[in-house]
Amino acid sequence: MRDNPLYRELLSALGPIGPFREDVKKTSIHFVRGSAFAGVQLRKQHLLLTLKAASRIKNPRISKAEQVSKNRWHLEVKLTDPKEIDAELLRWLQGRTTWVFEKILH
Repeated sequence: MRDNPLYRELLSALGPIGPFREDVKKTSIHFVRGSAFAGVQLRKQHLLLTLKAASRIKNPRISKAEQVSKNRWHLEVKLTDPKEIDAELLRWLQGRTTWVFEKILH
């Protein structure tokens, strides 16, 4: 998966968010800062990015929104082109990493 150009573009775009580590699983890679704030699955024609969120984000780019507990949502975004790794997506990821980090501290 790490050889995928779209995945490398996503990693590069995440750099300014701050330090995190990649946790490689059998079918995905989780981005971890204290706990996982996002995960990526490689598909034949795209990446499936799953964001962890405190609330639902209603946006046509989100292909699936699943409430997994009272204050936790998993939101899926299909990425097919580097142009989709844009400011909006990075704001969502930035918000999620801050939320995850704050949850750990409290």
